[in-house]
Amino acid sequence: MNDAVLYGSPVAEAPVIREPLHAPVAHVVRGGVIEGIHYGSVVVLGADGTPELQLGDIEAAFYPRSALKPVQAVAMVRAGLPLDGELLSLTAASHSGEQRHLAGARRILELAGASEDDLGNVPDLPYDAVVRDVWVREGRLPSRLAQNCSGKHAAMLYTCKLNGWPLDGYLDPGHPLQQAIAEIVEDLTGQAIARVTVDGCGAPLFSVSLHGLARAAARITTAPAGTPEARVADAMREHAEMASGSGRDVAALMRAVPGLLAKDGFEGVQVAALPDGRAVAVKIADGANRARIPVAAAALARAGVDPAALAEFAGEPLLGGGRPVGGVRPVRALDPLAPDVHA
Repeated sequence: MNDAVLYGSPVAEAPVIREPLHAPVAHVVRGGVIEGIHYGSVVVLGADGTPELQLGDIEAAFYPRSALKPVQAVAMVRAGLPLDGELLSLTAASHSGEQRHLAGARRILELAGASEDDLGNVPDLPYDAVVRDVWVREGRLPSRLAQNCSGKHAAMLYTCKLNGWPLDGYLDPGHPLQQAIAEIVEDLTGQAIARVTVDGCGAPLFSVSLHGLARAAARITTAPAGTPEARVADAMREHAEMASGSGRDVAALMRAVPGLLAKDGFEGVQVAALPDGRAVAVKIADGANRARIPVAAAALARAGVDPAALAEFAGEPLLGGGRPVGGVRPVRALDPLAPDVHA
């Protein structure tokens, strides 16, 4: 697939596999003193696709984790997946395990003529802490349906069924489904895949660059109405809680910024894009979730989003004796109005 031309878009060489040259992206400030530093990488793309801001290493190969799910969903729609609305949003979800998520995954399995036993993802407890606690109190065991990627896996089975591909082995990188997904990953990111491994749920995970991930998000949000890309973007924006869950920051971010498509991923990954092609992508080097959303919010402000719409995404406060004494603050390269802790 290297150097191929897929769906009319040239595909560049794969990103280099190296130790990423991350930079400071957030300070952990307690009582006016920097207590810790989160390193990472950030890219902000303008509407024309040009990087307007970059910190760290945006070209090294990395794993987007679940932030790649919108791209995987586009690939399945291109392969004939007929879902829309809530069920298509669930296809791109890292869901919380709420009842609506389980019911949606069951519905997709029914459409595929499959059952939970056909799912190849790992059994797990619900992702949301409150839902998980109720699940445990009721004496329920980990299940494949409760695992946060079950919507994606159910849709993978449905896509296989529609194309006459075998359900067995659908997670093998050589399976026709995964080959089709890999082609769309390269098409939308604009670069060859550097390496393929296995994600936490058991599905193939494709390594691209942070820059490529931002490009893919922009390609999805700027696609013409009715295209597979636009269908996925519309479904996720209109049903943000189905793509995540009640109380999740990524759903709140999409509600707060009109037209925004956003997706998070484990190990501190966040991608977001606006309908005009402005996009941001974030990777927190140590995988810390507490730095992901305030850094992403600062990047979106640098992309031109009204800071007032992003005020609630400043991050959780650090507490001392039960009262706020600091927080996680984006560095000044991201937020020129960040307080000077040295003053």
